[in-house]
Amino acid sequence: MPVLTDLQRDYPDRRIELVVDYGLTDIVAERFNAGVRVGEQVAKDMIAVRIGANLRMAVVGSPQYCEHHKLLRRPQDLTLHNCIGLRNPARGGVYPWDFEMRGRVVKVKIVGNWRVNTLALRVGCALNGSGLAYVPEDQVASDIASGRLVRVLGDWCAPFPGYHLYYASRKLQSPAFALVVKALRDRVAQRSQGSC
Repeated sequence: MPVLTDLQRDYPDRRIELVVDYGLTDIVAERFNAGVRVGEQVAKDMIAVRIGANLRMAVVGSPQYCEHHKLLRRPQDLTLHNCIGLRNPARGGVYPWDFEMRGRVVKVKIVGNWRVNTLALRVGCALNGSGLAYVPEDQVASDIASGRLVRVLGDWCAPFPGYHLYYASRKLQSPAFALVVKALRDRVAQRSQGSC
């Protein structure tokens, strides 16, 4: 968002349209210039530009929830907990939670009383003691630091490729879109050199 805000300020005659969709939208069929996904979800036939650092997931719950429920030692223990599910819009089910430690990969089909479709709702449910949520670590770092949320299974949450801008072809780029790609690449280069 900061990169796009700066671009809009520098080029006020350009329009920017953002659409947030948790489904795996076909950007070509829907006539979008580009999309943003984590690196693992970008189709092989797309051009991908890294626009963020690696990410990690975090399993979190309120202190009250964690006080009154059995301690988790391994991902499989989640089946004994009330987990807040994220509905998969493409398949209608709930996303499984993925874990990895020392090369061992575990997928857990969680159960629980809540199924939601946004990050804000998952975090809100965890904060109010409704169960455990599986969310990007950076989105709850301040809540963990303040003690509003407790993190569990941290050793099982391995880093994975962060956000990438992706698009179908260099041939179809407008000059305005080329500016967006350049600005995002420059931002990543600045961050890797320690600048903000």
